[in-house]
Amino acid sequence: MTNKDQNPIDENQNALTGNQEVKGSNTVKDPDEWTTGDEPMTGAQHSYLKTLSDEAGEEFDESLTKANASKRIEELQHKTGRGLEK
Repeated sequence: MTNKDQNPIDENQNALTGNQEVKGSNTVKDPDEWTTGDEPMTGAQHSYLKTLSDEAGEEFDESLTKANASKRIEELQHKTGRGLEK
């Protein structure tokens, strides 16, 4: 079984938050350093952020950029406990 098969949630989580792993490293690139961070959030981010916002009882801002959506997702994950490693 490959690492990809063992940790599908980790890979999916990176897709939802927009976090980009640096090849050959276990670090995650800061959203403020993304070259596409000022583009509109992705469909996956939109969906996940809407879910987290609803669960947290927080307002959902559809106008966030990819980078800002990633930061907001992380904030709401901490508030709701959803998507955090156990």
